Amino acid sequence: MADTVLGTVFAELLKVVTHVISKSLKYETELEKLKSILESITPLIQEIETLNIALNIPVQQTAKLKEELIKGTELVRKCSEVKCSCFKKVNYSDKLIKLNQSIERICRVDMLTQLIRDNKKILEKVEKIGKILGTEPPEITPGLDAPLKEVRTELVNDEEMQETIQTQMTRDNEEISEGVNTPVNSLEGNKKGGGVFNRVEIDGLCSAPDPPEITPGLDDPLKELRTELVKDEEMQEIIQTQMTRDDENISERVNTPVNILEGNKKGAGVFNRVEIGGPCSPPDPLVSTPGLDAPMKELKTELVKDDGMQVIVVSASGGAGKTTLVKKLCADDQVKDKFQENIFFITVSKTPDVKIIVQRIFQHKKREVPTFQTDEAAINDLERLLKSIVKAILLVLDDVWSESLVQKFKFRLPNYKILVTSRSIFPQFGSGYLLKPLNDEAAMIVFRSSVTPQDGKLSFFDEKLAKKILKVCKGSPLALTVVGRLLCGKPAVVWQSTVKEWDKGKSIFISGTGTELLVCLQSSLDALDEEVKECYLNLGSFPQDQRIPINALIDMWMELHEWVEDGLSAITYLHQLSSRCMVNLVIARENATDDGYYNDDFIMQHDLLRELIIHQSISQPVQQTKRLIIDISGNKFPKWWSEQKQNPIHARLLSISTDEKFSSSWCDLNAPEVEVVVLNLRTTEYTLPNFMQNMGKLKVLIVTNYGFLPSELSNFSLLGSPSLSNLKRIRLEHVSIPSFGLQMKNLQKISLVMCNVGQDFRNSNFQISNAFPNLLEFGIDYCNDLEELPDGLCDIVSLKKLNITNCHNLSTLPEDIGKLVNLEELRLTSCTDLSELPEMVAKLSNLKLLDISGCPCISKLTTQVGKLRSLETLCMIGCSSCKLPPSIKKLERLNLVKCDKETASQWETYKHNLPKLKVEVLKDDINLNFYEQSFSSHKTINNH
Repeated sequence: MADTVLGTVFAELLKVVTHVISKSLKYETELEKLKSILESITPLIQEIETLNIALNIPVQQTAKLKEELIKGTELVRKCSEVKCSCFKKVNYSDKLIKLNQSIERICRVDMLTQLIRDNKKILEKVEKIGKILGTEPPEITPGLDAPLKEVRTELVNDEEMQETIQTQMTRDNEEISEGVNTPVNSLEGNKKGGGVFNRVEIDGLCSAPDPPEITPGLDDPLKELRTELVKDEEMQEIIQTQMTRDDENISERVNTPVNILEGNKKGAGVFNRVEIGGPCSPPDPLVSTPGLDAPMKELKTELVKDDGMQVIVVSASGGAGKTTLVKKLCADDQVKDKFQENIFFITVSKTPDVKIIVQRIFQHKKREVPTFQTDEAAINDLERLLKSIVKAILLVLDDVWSESLVQKFKFRLPNYKILVTSRSIFPQFGSGYLLKPLNDEAAMIVFRSSVTPQDGKLSFFDEKLAKKILKVCKGSPLALTVVGRLLCGKPAVVWQSTVKEWDKGKSIFISGTGTELLVCLQSSLDALDEEVKECYLNLGSFPQDQRIPINALIDMWMELHEWVEDGLSAITYLHQLSSRCMVNLVIARENATDDGYYNDDFIMQHDLLRELIIHQSISQPVQQTKRLIIDISGNKFPKWWSEQKQNPIHARLLSISTDEKFSSSWCDLNAPEVEVVVLNLRTTEYTLPNFMQNMGKLKVLIVTNYGFLPSELSNFSLLGSPSLSNLKRIRLEHVSIPSFGLQMKNLQKISLVMCNVGQDFRNSNFQISNAFPNLLEFGIDYCNDLEELPDGLCDIVSLKKLNITNCHNLSTLPEDIGKLVNLEELRLTSCTDLSELPEMVAKLSNLKLLDISGCPCISKLTTQVGKLRSLETLCMIGCSSCKLPPSIKKLERLNLVKCDKETASQWETYKHNLPKLKVEVLKDDINLNFYEQSFSSHKTINNH
């Protein structure tokens, strides 16, 4: 009778838990969870007690559970007495977690074991009854099915346990049924003459196939896995995951030598073996993240729990370190061990495109990327994809603005977690985690790090002044970093005057955390030189959370500021902005020197900084602003635009961003002063606006498609209008090039990036020399359908720079390339199918730079290369099979060779002939990641 106390103990613990929850929120999450468990199983336990007494089952079977409940009651009472001690709160919170886990473990394992044993006893009774009666009556099985099912359901309410119990009970019922039916089957088999042979097992449709006779290298793993298989059934999923991973590793090790050999046969050399990160790979975390250890620990615990929350939301104001925190989480070993290669990191931003997000996940998993007509279709396909992944999945949605977006990505899948960062709190997904400002200790570490120069030598640092600055920054990592960079290297008087102004009330912040950060950024903006500031404000022309190619900025700034040095001032300004933490400058090539080549280099700006720029652009009336930045959602034009009549706009820079729903139905716009037009689009079809014909001062056109598929441009012929005779630079990115059946006599530079160009270039009626007779610079980058250069290119004798890079299907150059007598730079980087340089290259008498890096199929330089008397720089990284002809010693002006270690040994022979020569040995770092990651939705241009 002592066991009747168990029900009372359950009821008492439930009563205490309910009381503590009503009076305190200190441990609300764990107490609510404990309450839910108790409410579910208390009535069942009480009924089990009654049955135990009736069946005379010993009390020892529930003694362990009763002991835990008594301890739990005392623990919950102690929790209610804790006051303000943070250490005690954490300590008792950990104990509550352990209590929950202990109760779940007893119900899940101990009681399941008892249940299975009880089933075996039932089976034993049935067999005994059968023997007594001389046969095994089939009526027994139907009589047991219903009560067994009812008892099984009532014992445990947990959904996860139901599946496990259901499996075991089904197995037991089958054994019972088999025991009853075997005599009958045996008799029927003998009647038919089958005897015992009719009972031979026949393989089912899903039976395991026979293993191979020889399995080298698998003995130890098999032994280890065999041991694990007999353990608790909860290990089954982990074992399955590990076995799958081992199979993949074995396959990879077997196939790697073959793949390498096949890559070399195709002439890909080292460049086809460059590892390219997936479009949804988590970014690398910062090395130092002070103040994030506590939230990191708490979030990690929730992430790795199998039964934790499916959606975890990290909320805080902009610049508080949310993205930094989740990057660190994704790089944690324990998190990576759980989710392995199934961590998908997506930056969402204000205007997310669900279809593109799903396409990126398909691309990341190396699946065929479908084209979706609706968001619903994309979500349905994503659910099917995720269901096919047997391992745990983590989807990180960074910078989410809409709660409804997260809801779209929720699926009822086991081991599927969604980690969200947002500036808003999403109550639909629970309490979430509010990232708090940094404490004084962590804030001081961030500030000191930001104010310390790269050489680590502080010219001035005052602890008292630093504490005042920390107080103003209020624990915001972004504000601390910005202010720290502003004061980096500054003398004491600047620190003192800055703090003095703040003490007088001239604060860089105003009320409201988000606004405070904007004001902080505004102060750093005001500290810039006027021209640097003007250049910085132009960054708002590009979409939020997108990489901005440096070459696009150079095109813009060169004309707006009438610079002469091509790119030099731009790079200088970008380094200034980077040093002030206003942009992240990414130089793709290691050990890069400033040779004017920036194809793979880019910058990133934080969305808060872009908001600041937009704020600046709208601070003046539309008709008077210097730069007009317009975001169009759907076909909803700004009110001022639709109401505009004859009043001209005086902006010099016009940026228009449209989304995938835009129909290219333009309203008229009177903007005669515009010199730079930036068009950011996402549709597969796009019409250039007719109002551009009235922009007589237009000098630069930048068109970038951020959608998944290339965009078909129409109305391209308007660029040949006589009114646009000042147009000098065109940059087209991720578009299908229409026919260049027009003439732009004054065009100096054209850049084609990730474009479909092959069809137009192969048109026999197209002569590029007629379209652009005075072209100075021509660049083609990542255009995979380019097989040969357009006819007439070598007739553009004005051409000074020819850059054909990352075009892997280009196999030959025109034989008459020597006609480009004014050519100074020829870059053929990473054209992996290019097999040779024409002999006519030797006639490029003004050539100063030749770059064939990443062209492993070029086996030799032209024998007459010595005639390139103006050649100063030769780049041949990754060209170890390229032989140097004897005429190389005639390159008297050659002063720099960039090559790999293998190629460098050949130059030793000619050093005495070339006393000015410097051989710079670099790694094979030709970058193939830039567009795969920065435009991860642009996987292939020729994917129709």
